[in-house]
Amino acid sequence: MIKAVDPDTRAWARAVLDDPDRSFVVGDFVRLEVLPKPTFHGRASELAFMETILSAADSVPVSAALITRALTMAGRHDLHPLDALHLASAAQAGVDELVTLERPEKPLCQQTEVQVVSLRAARDRQASASEPKPSLNPEP
Repeated sequence: MIKAVDPDTRAWARAVLDDPDRSFVVGDFVRLEVLPKPTFHGRASELAFMETILSAADSVPVSAALITRALTMAGRHDLHPLDALHLASAAQAGVDELVTLERPEKPLCQQTEVQVVSLRAARDRQASASEPKPSLNPEP
């Protein structure tokens, strides 16, 4: 997953993963999202990386209550089904924040039940802060 994005986003993700003040919680659906492709395509190093991260994290197992919560959240916030499952897992685990590569304009990042940190938004803010601002009144 980290390999599949641009270098700046990869650096932001690495900073989150390497932060000693963070602990990780993953729902069972994260495994479904990140393991099949590297398995199918034989990307052993990517698969090993993902399995290392996932094995170090606390797990939120699938339950009927989790599915019910995800359905409620999806209907309330117009969430994609997998995003609703991730959000419900985060809420059930009582996390401080859900870190995602989702674009900040997506419903997952707009809802307010769980604080969401978009690595794309953080990267974009940093990039725009380092670029010169276009002038509204260009000189002739």
